[in-house]
Amino acid sequence: MTEFSVEGDNQDELKKMASIATDMQLSEKMRIQAINGLGDMASHESLLVLLNLAANDKLNIPERDLAIKRAREIVKKGR
Repeated sequence: MTEFSVEGDNQDELKKMASIATDMQLSEKMRIQAINGLGDMASHESLLVLLNLAANDKLNIPERDLAIKRAREIVKKGR
């Protein structure tokens, strides 16, 4: 598998997780799992997605707080 296709897969995964995290039709548990999944990716791109989620005023406050927490963990790791 080439590096380009791996990056493409990561982009697809980021988009999928961001979509799940912002879909208010899904359960809160699923949105939280998506936010945690983005935090587990621990990449610069996932950091940016988490910051966008934290700024999204349509999400519930606990979900926005979790996005900030997971983003902070990525920053602390130095990525």
